Amino acid sequence: MDIKYLNPFITSVQNVFDTMLNVPFKLGKPYIKEDKTPLYEVSGLIGLSGIVKGMVVINLSKNIALQLSSALIGEEVTELDEDCTDAVGEIANMITGGAKKDFPGEHNSISVPSVVLGKHKLVYPTGVPIIAVPCDTSAGRLVIELALKVTEEAKKAPVDQNDPTLVESGA
Repeated sequence: MDIKYLNPFITSVQNVFDTMLNVPFKLGKPYIKEDKTPLYEVSGLIGLSGIVKGMVVINLSKNIALQLSSALIGEEVTELDEDCTDAVGEIANMITGGAKKDFPGEHNSISVPSVVLGKHKLVYPTGVPIIAVPCDTSAGRLVIELALKVTEEAKKAPVDQNDPTLVESGA
């Protein structure tokens, strides 16, 4: 998978956490995820279609969902209720918006995020590796999962080596 399609999401997560939520976190080392079952019980799902197809999942524990929701709302959130899921959806939406403005190429659509709670399986594109990027916060770990299928049309597009989205991430 070409890193130029992953970096806009990673960069956007960093920007949202640093500027909108003011929640310190540290990116971990990316790895290939074998299992399609999320590690944690809260997932913000972002779909992509066009010359790049697939899904990005912001997967987090209840504790982190509550921490991030509290940071966004400005008051303590103690339950995975409608306010919490709305806040997680809004955080995923901010991440999507940031990634969309830096996403390379044309003819791509990024969906409005949805939030899933509880034990669930996700349907990733077939034949595509799932790149998982762990992120540690004071409340624990969340994982950004990216499963993107780059079409032949996207592979033929020229790459601008000065593109600011081409950030080294160790992936």
